[in-house]
Amino acid sequence: MRPSPTPPSVATARRLLSARTPPNRVVPTLASIARRRWFVVWTKRLLPLAALGLLSLIALWPEIDKVQDQSRVTFRRVTSAVGGGAMVTGARYRSVDDRGRPYTVTASTATQVGPDRVNMTQPKGDVTLQSGSWLMLQAHHGVYMQHLGQLDLQGDVILYRDDGTTLHGPTATIDLKQGAAASSNQVHAEGPFGTLDAQGFALVDKGRTIQFTGPARLVLNGSNS
Repeated sequence: MRPSPTPPSVATARRLLSARTPPNRVVPTLASIARRRWFVVWTKRLLPLAALGLLSLIALWPEIDKVQDQSRVTFRRVTSAVGGGAMVTGARYRSVDDRGRPYTVTASTATQVGPDRVNMTQPKGDVTLQSGSWLMLQAHHGVYMQHLGQLDLQGDVILYRDDGTTLHGPTATIDLKQGAAASSNQVHAEGPFGTLDAQGFALVDKGRTIQFTGPARLVLNGSNS
């Protein structure tokens, strides 16, 4: 029988351990191990969510950019909730017509009363007509139908065309997408030609011509009757 090997002494064992363990190594504590494990677990959970969110943003960005280019609405301050919709002050709506020409509608207050209808007070707007003329409009009240691009004005309606023609009346309907306007109520017109009172009007010939309807009374500049 071979004699069993003699176990190493305590001093020899310590010397072997010292040789295997780097002198500057810090032995991790249980708390540090737990923190590292928690960090790894949450990183594995959050990284897939972040990747999914980034992919969704990339996929939806063309639609978001398209909506921002076609229609921009800004509000200064929400004042109250009326009829299930928020009333806001300093509303500004910007969009483009069917030919890509920009138009702007502002209002002192605006209330969304349906998915497509906005009630406005003190609406004002700048519209470029198909003829290239510019039309400014304002009234005491207005109803804006967003999908149709239609603005119905009521109360001391004023339309001003850049050739110096001004129309006054109780109502008017503006087709913002087509750059057209019309009214079937009494209208008073003033301009370089003189003054005219009629039962209604319509912008025709791509906005170049204003057509008046009903009995009318015209007073030309330099004329007595």
